[in-house]
Amino acid sequence: MPIGRSDKDRKKMAVTRKGKNAITHFKVLKRYKNYTYIELTIETGRTHQIRVHMAEIGHPVVGDVVYSNGKNPFNVEGQMLHAKKIEFEHPTSKKRVEFEAELPEYFIKVLEKLDKEEEIK
Repeated sequence: MPIGRSDKDRKKMAVTRKGKNAITHFKVLKRYKNYTYIELTIETGRTHQIRVHMAEIGHPVVGDVVYSNGKNPFNVEGQMLHAKKIEFEHPTSKKRVEFEAELPEYFIKVLEKLDKEEEIK
């Protein structure tokens, strides 16, 4: 879905016909009663791309006060987004670089809480 500046709120981005091409792939890792743990891969790097696309399909990112009407049921600081792996061409050396990081503790705790309370079959 193409993303551009919102016509309704110039401080936000939105899916819009006049926007630039934006491609986000997702894979469901685990479903819960009211939440879904997903893996996302982006082909493009538009501003707020993941947050805008997820809100557009009715599944805003937990903790995203901008694109989810301020809902934050787990009282997390920031969004429940984590860059597990990022790779890009280094601007000076022009070599491909790759970085990986484990989930932060707060993210793991939310997943554990969901596992205990809300897992569905």
